[in-house]
Amino acid sequence: MKQISFAQAEHQNKKKVTRRERFLARMEKLVPWQRLIAALSPSYFPNSAGKRGRPPIGLERMLRIYFLQQWYALADEALEDAIYDSQAMRDFIGIDLVSSVPDATTLLRFRHLLEQHALTQRIFEEINAHLAEQGLFMREGTIVDATIVAAAPSTRNKARQRDPEMKQTRKGKQYYFGMKAHIGVDAVTGLTHSVAATSANVADVTMAGALVREDDKRVYGDAGYTGMWKYLDEEKDAPDSRCCVAAKRGPIKKMEDSPMKALLLAIEKAKASIRAKVEHPFHVIKNLFGYRKVRYKGLARNQAQLFTLFALGNLVLAGRCQGHADGASVS
Repeated sequence: MKQISFAQAEHQNKKKVTRRERFLARMEKLVPWQRLIAALSPSYFPNSAGKRGRPPIGLERMLRIYFLQQWYALADEALEDAIYDSQAMRDFIGIDLVSSVPDATTLLRFRHLLEQHALTQRIFEEINAHLAEQGLFMREGTIVDATIVAAAPSTRNKARQRDPEMKQTRKGKQYYFGMKAHIGVDAVTGLTHSVAATSANVADVTMAGALVREDDKRVYGDAGYTGMWKYLDEEKDAPDSRCCVAAKRGPIKKMEDSPMKALLLAIEKAKASIRAKVEHPFHVIKNLFGYRKVRYKGLARNQAQLFTLFALGNLVLAGRCQGHADGASVS
């Protein structure tokens, strides 16, 4: 066993266990490390020992650092500083202050490697396959939804223009500039199985076909998915249609009070209770992981990050499901 430093010994003997330590300890158990390493190893080529350049860093260590960046919404330089400042992060990575902490350039190159070889999508697929083996994907139905992710509207940059791949859209009476994250969620467990990124002006319903699984029995969506049957190759009002879309509020509000209106409101409330699960992944990545704004330019890089965020979000939600199933309290 490696001898611990004085700083690690003092940290281990402190009285309080922080929320960060509890979270990282839970992720240490939930992330299928060996499965991810086996899947990504063929595309990971660190510098050979003895050659010029930075010394090689193991894939597992770089994955741990990359996941820390996603969990805490840190830039490359900020993540490097946080590793030096936080003993909990260093313990999670498996390094100490005597060891060489990867610098911001190394983190940048690793992220570019993941984007170049579509490895973030592979991470998403491997984590979902791991959860499917545990019976957490029921394949009874899918809930589709989208959220707007803001991008920088400023033109104070070298090109004197906004990101050309980000667009403006109107929601309600307010305008937003950025992109949309479209997801398909398992209707039973609320875990994300499909992810897509588009500019913000793309209508939600047009992405329905890319988010639905072939063996889904039902597909649920809000009023923005009206006409979804066109994109699922189904006939309108067909008796065997899988579409279950919320009705628009306007016509129901205009109805006079009657048993029919009460019945329609009860039906819409039942639909909304099913669709509520689709908000959980958005809550995890936006509120827990702090992903509120687009970090990179272009849709490709941001979609690559979305795959990682929703994969890690699935682990958080799966941990909660297992905790409730075991009768344990989830902090």
